[in-house]
Amino acid sequence: MNSKKFKIHDSSKIYGNSVIGKDTVVLENVILGYPEHKILMEILKQNIKIEDFDFPGCTIGANSIIRAGSTIFSSVKTGNNFKTGHNVMIRENTQIGDNVLIGTNVIIDGNVKIGNNVSIQGNVYIPTNVLIEDNVFIGPCAVLANDKYPIRKKYELKGPVLRKGASIGANATLLPGVEIGEGAMVAGGALVTKDVPPWKLALGVPAKIQELPEDLKELNRI
Repeated sequence: MNSKKFKIHDSSKIYGNSVIGKDTVVLENVILGYPEHKILMEILKQNIKIEDFDFPGCTIGANSIIRAGSTIFSSVKTGNNFKTGHNVMIRENTQIGDNVLIGTNVIIDGNVKIGNNVSIQGNVYIPTNVLIEDNVFIGPCAVLANDKYPIRKKYELKGPVLRKGASIGANATLLPGVEIGEGAMVAGGALVTKDVPPWKLALGVPAKIQELPEDLKELNRI
């Protein structure tokens, strides 16, 4: 399926009422608009093909590149100049701004809001109910959590909040509900158990708050 406005590899699948922006490229074995759970259950109940069921697909902004093996669910909306690595999964009700990179093997588990000029490197895990503001950088293999008591007791799932210009180092872990302040940095391998104030540095396991060097007190150049 190719158009003068965008290019889609023949091995890819487009489901639902998906919208693809001008000059977007969709590479091998990509799935766009994959039905979220409640829609999939209705399709199975009616015993019909996904292609024959009318449901919201996804919206991909102009001038985007979706690399091989990526799956983007229904009710996902991205801005312009959106790029993925390989084998990315972005689940339903995720909103993504302009100029965002989602690296190889990243999982975004839905109900996530991501601002503009954000870079998320490979193998990052982002659970439901996370807010990521503009100009945030998340290093490779970082993990965000949203459940304080996994399968042991009831807890309203609440992921971290990453404010404008925050930087998260490689292999860092952010526990549920923590807020990383504007311009703050989390060192590689840190375990963040409490809020990090704006323009501070979180370092260690568990992370301790330190002063951010003066030469690092500027927004990320993304």
